Amino acid sequence: MFFYPKIVNSFKGYDRALFLKDVFAGLTVGVVALPLAMAFAIASGLKPEAGIFTAIIAGGFIALLGGSRVQIGGPAGAFIVIVYGIVDRYGVSNLLLATAMSGIFLFLMGVFRLGTLVRFIPIAVIIGFTNGIAFLIGLSQIKEFFGLSIAKMPAEFFNAIHALYAAADTLNPFALTLALASLAILVIWRVFQSRLGWLGHIPGTVIAMIFATIITAAFSLPVDTIGSRFGGIPSGLPSFEWIPINWSTSQFVITPALTLALLGAIESLLCARVADGLIHDRHNSNQELMAQGIANFICPFFGGMPATGTIARTVTNIQSGATTPIAGIVHSLTLLIIVLLAAPLAKEIPLACLAAILMYVAWNMGEWKKFFELRQFRLPYRLTMLSVFFLTVILDLTVAVQVGLLLAFVTFIYRISSLSRCERTNTHDFPELENQQGKIDAYRIYGAIFFGAVKLVETIEDNLPSDALILDLKNVIYIDSSGMEAILELNRLCKANQIKLIICGLEHQPHGISVRSGFIESLAPNCLFANLKNGIEAALSNTEATF
Repeated sequence: MFFYPKIVNSFKGYDRALFLKDVFAGLTVGVVALPLAMAFAIASGLKPEAGIFTAIIAGGFIALLGGSRVQIGGPAGAFIVIVYGIVDRYGVSNLLLATAMSGIFLFLMGVFRLGTLVRFIPIAVIIGFTNGIAFLIGLSQIKEFFGLSIAKMPAEFFNAIHALYAAADTLNPFALTLALASLAILVIWRVFQSRLGWLGHIPGTVIAMIFATIITAAFSLPVDTIGSRFGGIPSGLPSFEWIPINWSTSQFVITPALTLALLGAIESLLCARVADGLIHDRHNSNQELMAQGIANFICPFFGGMPATGTIARTVTNIQSGATTPIAGIVHSLTLLIIVLLAAPLAKEIPLACLAAILMYVAWNMGEWKKFFELRQFRLPYRLTMLSVFFLTVILDLTVAVQVGLLLAFVTFIYRISSLSRCERTNTHDFPELENQQGKIDAYRIYGAIFFGAVKLVETIEDNLPSDALILDLKNVIYIDSSGMEAILELNRLCKANQIKLIICGLEHQPHGISVRSGFIESLAPNCLFANLKNGIEAALSNTEATF
């Protein structure tokens, strides 16, 4: 079925007990999402309400229309670097346009059933840009973590390093102490969370945020807060506004929009796969992409930012007992109620605490141990991962992914071509070929005959026999157009030299392309056999045949 949300068939055997589990899970993950949504928005150069509104709207649509039963959608750390760069270069209005465009791209990816193609991105590329993004998130939070006086953090890596170095003497000891205390709470809470009974259900991010807010308000600490920087968050519902389109710059956000769409697709489908493993279910990747597309198209009209599936909140949802998309909907409603009833309390939340939360998120987001395991992998894998990492950090995520995919494709082509081989038939297996070398030659080809391995056929051309050439293609699994052209050229060369070309063992795809290309028709009569033995017998019985 073209459009079939997972929620439609999630209620078989659904009862009051499962409903209560979903409600509890939704309440829990809603509380977890609150500090993360604000932190992601602020780190992206936006107001905190942009993250909250995105979590409410996108989270609801992704749960209602998505292809996973338990996935939680909302703003994600992976978008921070890209969003901050778009805001810095093109402004907030064009970020809204890019987000809406990314929603269209995501929806079209789902419509054209491209969900499975995302899985073809090599793991080295995914780890490289994930670690690069995590590093940049940590770097972007140094300013708030240390309370440095920097008017605006540059988006470029070297400029950011220079700005941090230049502002090193403006360190705020109160902000640093608050950030370190918040980070300590996050680490300690995670270590002892399983031993705290019912208190363990409260996320460490909420504990750290409450602690830091109380300390800041009680002692009137001279640190930046949401209230001092942004004036707090609105206590009402977001209003619908048309996205302003600036035609002079909108053409430049197509590439960032594609990047947002690709990254959103990767993040959401990876998250869905993780969820599948935890609940022993299977998500619909194309339906998930369509839901992500709808959510990202709608969010900008309410001042939202890009959204995707979030692994940390999805895992929290599952561990809290969620079984259906109802939990995701409750998560959105929980955030909505918090905004409506408790928005004034957010004014005292210190930015240093949110920076500590993001530092913690960045550390857990990166797969740092993979760098220490690089020695066990081959050079191409190492080169791909490190290239993507450093290009993500120093240049741009789009460039990093493009270069990473190029390196991965070149490596793949080289590896596949090296696995393809051509061997002269052993006279021990076919003694009838004894003393026939130079007159009747037989070759066995293994692997794939494609543009990266046509040299196998060209090598045969350089050593043609006088009477008959036998090719056993039984072990050839694939022939592309370049490989087929090389075989056709070999056939023309054999005809020109009055050499009989005998083909054996054509099966499946190689046989299909041989028919479509006209190669089968171009062969002389009685030159196509099911196996090598019959081909050799035919060559020996009629070595004087002419065309």
